[in-house]
Amino acid sequence: MDDHQLLRYSRQIMLPQLDIAGQQRLIQSHALIIGLGGLGSPVAMYLAAAGVGQLTLVDFDTVDLSNLQRQIVHSHNDIGRAKVDSAADTLHALNPDININTLDKKLTDETLIQAVQQADVVIDACDNFATRFAINQACVSTHTPLVSGAAIRLEGQVSVFPNAPGKAANAPCYRCLYDDIPETEAGCSETGVLAPLVGIIGSIQATEAIKLLSGLGTSLAGRLLTLDASTLEFREIRLRRDPQCPACGRPQDLSA
Repeated sequence: MDDHQLLRYSRQIMLPQLDIAGQQRLIQSHALIIGLGGLGSPVAMYLAAAGVGQLTLVDFDTVDLSNLQRQIVHSHNDIGRAKVDSAADTLHALNPDININTLDKKLTDETLIQAVQQADVVIDACDNFATRFAINQACVSTHTPLVSGAAIRLEGQVSVFPNAPGKAANAPCYRCLYDDIPETEAGCSETGVLAPLVGIIGSIQATEAIKLLSGLGTSLAGRLLTLDASTLEFREIRLRRDPQCPACGRPQDLSA
């Protein structure tokens, strides 16, 4: 770490729980962010600012005027641009020292596995169950920690799924929470979402990712944190692994 980096990250390095060693781990880490909307925006910006050395951004959408109410990594001048390109420009402006990879496409099962395998942590910032289930499956199969968040209307939730062998083998995965994809799935375009809510949830996701990468504190593994923004009330729900879970309830075969 050079003098420039010591100054840039000095306020984090001052934290005894992080120190220079933790900051160095961040600089050497690789985070995969899937989705650059309301959740992915604060996640990407805070991970870039905090000094995570390599970010891979995944999104196949373009910036729309209706996005700008909450997707703060994009600006009015970015309307019509690929979200990954818009976000990459913002992140490079925040921190030119980090490396940014962009994937402007929908990942198949094979390319998703490849992207997940290359990362130290995956942040799920997407907006539909099918994609969340696919991300979770890839993380379970590759034993990659997953930070999951969701927000709609005035409600949000966050959790961490270690997906690690050994002591963490009994921890639940994201799929343990749901029997199947709900028959009806409403999105922000149908039901709305409060702008700061995604900022709160995304910031918590970024915090959890930084903790995992640096070794700081205790993660949300095994706990689901929920927020009702109308009362600003947080609740914590204990999670248990489902032995019959179709994702983690049986051995995974990477060649399948």
